[in-house]
Amino acid sequence: MKIALLGYGKMGKTIEEIALNRGHEIVLKLEEDIDTFEIDKIEIDVAIDFSVPKAAFKNITTCFKNNIPVVCGTTGWLDDYEKAVEICKKEGSAFIYASNFSVGVNLFFELNRKLAKIMNGMDDYAVEIEEIHHTQKQDAPSGTAISLAQQIISENDKKKNWQLDHAEADEIPVKAKRIDDVPGTHTVSYNSKIDSIEIIHTAKSRQGFALGAVIAAEFLKDKKGIFTMKDVLSNQF
Repeated sequence: MKIALLGYGKMGKTIEEIALNRGHEIVLKLEEDIDTFEIDKIEIDVAIDFSVPKAAFKNITTCFKNNIPVVCGTTGWLDDYEKAVEICKKEGSAFIYASNFSVGVNLFFELNRKLAKIMNGMDDYAVEIEEIHHTQKQDAPSGTAISLAQQIISENDKKKNWQLDHAEADEIPVKAKRIDDVPGTHTVSYNSKIDSIEIIHTAKSRQGFALGAVIAAEFLKDKKGIFTMKDVLSNQF
């Protein structure tokens, strides 16, 4: 495939390495913002966006308007997600957004959903989420933590929302820590007076995220519509 990398930071460089190793070609590399003139004269099969929140919506929709499918892993811009989906459908393009493209994290998502379903009605247990990332991460809580919270809410009759740090009885507290040089870690815990249940995912490198993004791009090529990582990894679940 001919891939455009929208966002060429540490993640973009890791995606480039994996894509090249899998036989793909990188035809465009941009730091943040995209301009139409930079893509309308280039043959691009799929764009992969790991830019910054302020640039993501423009990047994604510009691609749609130029008939380029998009894989997006940028978080912190989701207030405009539905607008992006509408433009994708209108332009007949294709889109995969995921808060986390790691295969391991997506397995963790499935485990989280199943555990939340089991714990629904177990009123002695209080649920909370903690995420730890490096200090360069711009958004808090992480998109992955938000996805975990939304999954729990969908399975829990008494939880209606999530809240950073302090939460009401019908909310899930999410703690976000920023520490230098630490692996990304997400913990979902259920605590009672007598015991605790925890599930934890720790990312040891960016390789898992980057590989998942490239696999998603391979899946998206020549497709139309809105997809998720569950579609990409349907054989796993």
